[in-house]
Amino acid sequence: MAIYRTDPDLFFLAQCHNDDLEFLVSLITHDPKDGSLRWSETLSGSEDYKRFYPNHQEYWQGIAAEVQTFGANSFVNILRRGKGVMYRELLCDACDKMKVNYSKKASTENIELNMLMKVLEKSLSDMSSEQLKEFATGMEIELTNPTPELILMAIQTAIRASGFAAYKMAVVVVSTVAKALLGRGLQFGTYVLLTRSISALAGPVGWALSSLWLATDLAGPAYRITIPACLLIAYMRQKALYLPV
Repeated sequence: MAIYRTDPDLFFLAQCHNDDLEFLVSLITHDPKDGSLRWSETLSGSEDYKRFYPNHQEYWQGIAAEVQTFGANSFVNILRRGKGVMYRELLCDACDKMKVNYSKKASTENIELNMLMKVLEKSLSDMSSEQLKEFATGMEIELTNPTPELILMAIQTAIRASGFAAYKMAVVVVSTVAKALLGRGLQFGTYVLLTRSISALAGPVGWALSSLWLATDLAGPAYRITIPACLLIAYMRQKALYLPV
């Protein structure tokens, strides 16, 4: 079984909604293609999982431990007696694989935001003019002729000015990622504009993910878990910061 390493970057999982934790649990335990259990996961066999599922908050440390172990190869995990790597190391490794531009001196939150921006950047580059306009409207960005570059600049400016902008970006990107990978989007209420942004982004995010997964396959299947896991955790962190329970 995976053994949790005390990790300040994952403490907040204890306060996350079970609906959001369900996405993370599903990702690390089941293959989205056919719903089968992943051969490398140990969470579903743990006593806490069997006792508390689907009340994921009750065994958040087990979830965190499983995430940590996906950040190291199985042989190293054996040497560490079931202990994985700290979340920040896992995050930076995933960012390096995605060629995310970030500073290793930055906060974990900012590195996660850079990762989200990388997915968004790739997705915007594949959008038509109409999709860009629809996305800009959904994100409440006022641009006469929106381009990927202008949209990204506007979002970065908004994030520096307001935590809500970071939360909005996380919702839009990760809801689309979750739907592409797990077949269902995030539960974020009835904010109509965000719904329009997600609709506009759906296709391009799917294309970006397909390209990304093709590349990461060459480096091992663990990235198919660690990259979306980091994106989900990034979203949950923004939600915890902006909409605390």
